[in-house]
Amino acid sequence: MKAIIVLPTYNEIDNIEKMINTILELPEYIELLVVDDNSPDGTASVVEKYLDNNRIHLYKREKKEGLGPAYLAGFKHSFQYNPDYIIEMDADFSHDPNFVLKFLERMENEKLDLVIGSRYCNGISVVNWPLRRLFLSYYGNRYASFVLGSKIMDITGGFKCFRASVLKTMNFDYVLSTGYSFQIEMNYSFESTGKRIAEEPIIFYERRSGASKMSKNIIAEALFRVIKLKFRNKEKYFN
Repeated sequence: MKAIIVLPTYNEIDNIEKMINTILELPEYIELLVVDDNSPDGTASVVEKYLDNNRIHLYKREKKEGLGPAYLAGFKHSFQYNPDYIIEMDADFSHDPNFVLKFLERMENEKLDLVIGSRYCNGISVVNWPLRRLFLSYYGNRYASFVLGSKIMDITGGFKCFRASVLKTMNFDYVLSTGYSFQIEMNYSFESTGKRIAEEPIIFYERRSGASKMSKNIIAEALFRVIKLKFRNKEKYFN
């Protein structure tokens, strides 16, 4: 088995070195691909210090284009390393890398195509969020699931594991979203086309350092985008 974590970064110099070292403590079949959008703070230069380790990879992009394009570029780049599984994860420690092992266990044992790390499938598992942000996230999830007719409890969840052979068949050019709604679209595209998916309870932590990229405008845009997703031709997501 081989898995690769795709980690988009933009100004994550406060977190990236500790994240790399944390991932290197995981089993050797787990590798890391950092996708850096030309961070002005020098995030990529920190990663470059670790490139003599064959488990650490760096893909440098020319500019910041949004979360969706960064992940899609990372997915395409990761295929050259021939992984069995591809993991989405944030660089700010809001996602605990140790949950990756549970994702992979479920993927292997249950022959799943996607495991979503869920904050809401076993109560509410969020640490150090202000009440307003929790309210916005939880009811935003409920709204998106209602509009799309989805059974996913954490449809906005961005900590997840894909089966690489299935992700390779995805038509990335058909993906509409670039920002926060990218997570909704990816999760829904798998669910709506009958892929084998499951949610795994996680604990979500507020970022340890650095500035959050989230804003009310980003979330509002995502909620409007949900309506467009509802009426798209779902079969075009996969070749």
